[in-house]
Amino acid sequence: MQRPELSGNKVEKLITFIYYRDLQKGIEFYENFLGFPMEIDQGFCKIYRISDAGYIGIVDEKKGMHKWNEIKPVQICFRVPDVQAFYEYCKESNVDDLSEIFVNENLKIKAFVFNDPEGYQIEIQESIK
Repeated sequence: MQRPELSGNKVEKLITFIYYRDLQKGIEFYENFLGFPMEIDQGFCKIYRISDAGYIGIVDEKKGMHKWNEIKPVQICFRVPDVQAFYEYCKESNVDDLSEIFVNENLKIKAFVFNDPEGYQIEIQESIK
């Protein structure tokens, strides 16, 4: 059997699923604080459109395929056109574990990090090339 072709924009959506103990906090954070539109509501899972084909799904850990874990080995990164504006917004909103803005010349980014309500690290970055 031949493998179906996936490259060349054949994948309709890329969804990263993260698991929450308190789904409502996730909804408030991704929908209200970050402003992402919910595209798919599966009840115990809410899927938000981040870009044309990039999505994040927040899942009630009691009903999802995985369980919540205190260790979060995933970082979620959003590339934006204006890191400074987003940093000021996060600072005013008192997000958890907000870092200072940093520059990484090797990666050609200016960025900062903070944690979402369940402890997943969020990185906001812009290109400095």
